[in-house]
Amino acid sequence: FTFQGVNINDCQVGFDLTTGGTTESTQTVGSEAIIDATVTNTPIFIRTSTASNGTLGGSLVLNNIVLNNVPVAVGVKGGATVLAGGTTTIASWGQGNVFSGTNGTASFVQDNIVSANKPSSLLDNTGRVFGKSHPQYADYSPDQFISVKSQGAKGDGYTDDTLAIQDVFNKYAGCKIFFFDAGTYYITDTIAIPADTQIVGEAWSVILGGGSSFQNQNSPKVVVQAGTAGSSGIMEISDMIFSTLGPAPGAIVLEWNIHDPSGQQGAAGLWDTHIRLGGAAGTNMQYAQCPSGSVESNCQAAFLGMHITSGASAYLEGTWVWTADHDLDGSNSPQTSIFTGRGILSESTGPVWLIGTSSEHAALYQYNLVNAQNHWIGFAQTETPYYQPVPACPSPYSITSTYHDPALSSNGMAWGMWVQSSTDIIIFGKLEV
Repeated sequence: FTFQGVNINDCQVGFDLTTGGTTESTQTVGSEAIIDATVTNTPIFIRTSTASNGTLGGSLVLNNIVLNNVPVAVGVKGGATVLAGGTTTIASWGQGNVFSGTNGTASFVQDNIVSANKPSSLLDNTGRVFGKSHPQYADYSPDQFISVKSQGAKGDGYTDDTLAIQDVFNKYAGCKIFFFDAGTYYITDTIAIPADTQIVGEAWSVILGGGSSFQNQNSPKVVVQAGTAGSSGIMEISDMIFSTLGPAPGAIVLEWNIHDPSGQQGAAGLWDTHIRLGGAAGTNMQYAQCPSGSVESNCQAAFLGMHITSGASAYLEGTWVWTADHDLDGSNSPQTSIFTGRGILSESTGPVWLIGTSSEHAALYQYNLVNAQNHWIGFAQTETPYYQPVPACPSPYSITSTYHDPALSSNGMAWGMWVQSSTDIIIFGKLEV
């Protein structure tokens, strides 16, 4: 778990952690990373159920923790104080395995640890890592919203809504908040979302790209384009799903080009918005078409999940880029074999905040950061495809230098995270399966 920007006042225990289980059957808290917390008048900040005794049974990382009258910073239930508190600031402290350089042998520590440099572009005016909660628009009146269905889009999963959606964006961008009524909006060509656009879905409304435009992996095409290259402005997208109708081996599902306006952090972002590829009704890529162990060309869902381009900034909170490993709408959710070439590619020089994001089951990599700078990755979860190494990475896709594909791994499996020619990339919490 990663916790960011936590305030605790007048409690008995801030975090009470069950620790010590390291097997599948005894799993407890595997890791806890807490940054930018203020704790006041609380006897114990963190209490674990078992002592570590010099072994990894639940790692803990604390960064920029301000304590006010907190006698115990880290303690064991019924046992010793591991880290004394008081009225003080914990700059950077860790309990767990530390690796240095390319050495694969870990050293267990319970001590102060080196804190990563945080570029100022990633911080708010108090020095904390910037955060922005899900937009709610509570202060807006109903007439400031426009329903896309009221403007002619059908959202029935099969009518081509490309022109209707593009027309409403072109007409009302910067004037209205776009409401995507519950439904699945089928499009057959790129939808260009202009700068200064705010979009709200209804229980995860779906934009579904399909058709001949997205068939060629050697000439991939964008399904949804957020801003044009070099554009700046507001871009808030919440409670939406971007998906494809299979096969779509040439689909770049979301291309993110827009940058925050000067002086406005987090003005361009996604909140609780996901890229879901296959494994759902209406995608033509469910268990019936793509059973586990099969390698069907009609089960190629996308070329690339999300591309954050070099001139963009991005704030992603609660974003899941998922190639389906099971059928969400099938009986008992049977396992599937569905293929996406790549997960998330970022070439941005920042600032980029990836907070509580996940990229799973792409053939070549889940995250690829190339020539990137100023990224805060506050927990990232990855999974390699269940079908690998049969077929081995990158099959059924091909390597291309145009999109900075990394070298193949030696074991035929996808990379979880590949970082090349990049600086100031901070990863604070990572789970890889």
